[in-house]
Amino acid sequence: MAYQTTLAAAVSYAGNGLHSGREVHMTLQPAAVNTGIVFVRTDLAGAPEIHAIASNVTSTIRATTLAENGIKVFTIEHLMSALHAQRVDNCRIEMDAEEPPVGDGSAQVFFELLVQAGCAVQDAVRREIVIDRVYRVDDKERFVMVVPYDGFRVSFTSLNPHRLIGVQYEDFEIDPETYAREIGPARTIAYEAEIDALRSMGLGLGGTMENVIVYNDDGWLNPLRYEDELVRHKMLDVIGDLRLTGMIRGHVIAVKSAHELNTRLAKQISTAFSPGT
Repeated sequence: MAYQTTLAAAVSYAGNGLHSGREVHMTLQPAAVNTGIVFVRTDLAGAPEIHAIASNVTSTIRATTLAENGIKVFTIEHLMSALHAQRVDNCRIEMDAEEPPVGDGSAQVFFELLVQAGCAVQDAVRREIVIDRVYRVDDKERFVMVVPYDGFRVSFTSLNPHRLIGVQYEDFEIDPETYAREIGPARTIAYEAEIDALRSMGLGLGGTMENVIVYNDDGWLNPLRYEDELVRHKMLDVIGDLRLTGMIRGHVIAVKSAHELNTRLAKQISTAFSPGT
């Protein structure tokens, strides 16, 4: 039997948002049992809350966006991924803007903040999402599914026609040590020819060579941390998106999946495990 956890102390971090480019100050706070993960917009009157649950997903264009009562936060997947890997049940995330800081484009800074804060075990039993059958979402050649498994495991296949990337595959049992070594440091990746179009859409305004890996038809413009960093970042994202269902016990298997499919699967699982179903 596992008990719920929260942070042992508050920790803060500041930086710019990946897509908005806006400066943001963020504090991760301990939270009471059964709080879940809650974003708090301290820049708005009354400090409205947005609960990090699958039913609050409103957009998945290049990032996962949550909204509640007309208030939104976006690009939450890297922070949610670190919280999932560290098995944090309850946390209040105070931000004075609508997007968390990008850090170096990975989940590493968030994971390190959680390590710095420490873990406090609480006096309530964790409601783990124990996968009991196959849950799957398909879109032509892409899919993401989760099957029963005694643990938390992710297998991901990335298929990209670019000669630098091609087929990438990784398979990891997710525990804090493995995540910190193999997944958390993997950064966001962008194709140079797409950057101007993204910025014209109001996306990637905070992207720099320090927080995004960029490639073009000639090669990589900055050094990689892993030869297959793209698929590892895809794993990071699916771990974060699926945290919107709760704490999962199961084996996630994905091919070419991204935020739209990930969050559709999260909604499917959440519906199946909601009280009364």
